Amino acid sequence: MTVKVGIVMDPIEDISFKKDSSLAMLWAAQRKGWELWYMEQKDLYLRDGKVLAKMAPLTVDMNPDDFYQRGEYQTLELSTLDVVLMRKDPPFDNEFIYTTHLLELAAAEGNTLVVNRPQSLRDYNEKIFATHFPQCCPPVLVTRRDDLLRDFHAEYKDVIFKPLDGMGGTSVFRIQEEGVNLGVIIETLTKFGTETIMAQKYLPEIVDGDKRILLVDGEAVPYGLSRIPTGGETRGNLAAGGRGEGRPLTEREKWIAAQVGPTLKAQGILFAGLDVIGDYLTEVNVTSPTCIRELDDQFGLDIAMDLMNAIERKLNA
Repeated sequence: MTVKVGIVMDPIEDISFKKDSSLAMLWAAQRKGWELWYMEQKDLYLRDGKVLAKMAPLTVDMNPDDFYQRGEYQTLELSTLDVVLMRKDPPFDNEFIYTTHLLELAAAEGNTLVVNRPQSLRDYNEKIFATHFPQCCPPVLVTRRDDLLRDFHAEYKDVIFKPLDGMGGTSVFRIQEEGVNLGVIIETLTKFGTETIMAQKYLPEIVDGDKRILLVDGEAVPYGLSRIPTGGETRGNLAAGGRGEGRPLTEREKWIAAQVGPTLKAQGILFAGLDVIGDYLTEVNVTSPTCIRELDDQFGLDIAMDLMNAIERKLNA
């Protein structure tokens, strides 16, 4: 029986052919002979207790000038799919939460496997999730209080402040010992004390890169992508202009992955990306982790196929 795989993603016509990890997943699923169905977040809806979607059959190709062919949209119950890949990029807003509820209902209606598990997508904020493993993290504070943020800065002298819902390095601030613009940065990020943010001790090892480590069903890929900041930047994110350089995992990074992996596996998070600076875990990305393509290209890997094989094992369990 053919496995039917749906994907919820951003508009496919807008993705980067050379870098998109969701496209790598689609290629891998198609190579297994699985049937692909495409939908966007707006296409999911609930009617009389049933979760449905306007979805289109999809084929993908390695041709950069014509890398997908999308058929006519049909209305189908989501529970008729064997697998749904939830690959909608943040922001993690109310619409994202509503989508996870619909996916959870669809999974409960039948035997649809949603990757990653919808409840886990809701429960695990990518920045706070890292703090579940304090043995792996740098000094960190999560608060919206002005006084606590100022005390944290006074203690560590050189700190990073960032929003809890940011992605791609957006709105990440470094405040050094002089505390230039400390007050306005706190006001801006906390929206005058109404929104919670994260503070971390600044890690000077960022100059060597913010390393993305991918885990498939709790097991680390043996190489990570060090995202190295451009001159004058403190952010290594590729979206912020960082340069990606693949490197083998260090013993410390393998240890961090081993600390986090069992929890990911237990929570139905089949595909995740750890962010590690120096010896410290800074984020656990569970929504739509990237860097498959870069690591595949540099080391001859097939990470998306590893993921499809893990999904197949789940379906046959």
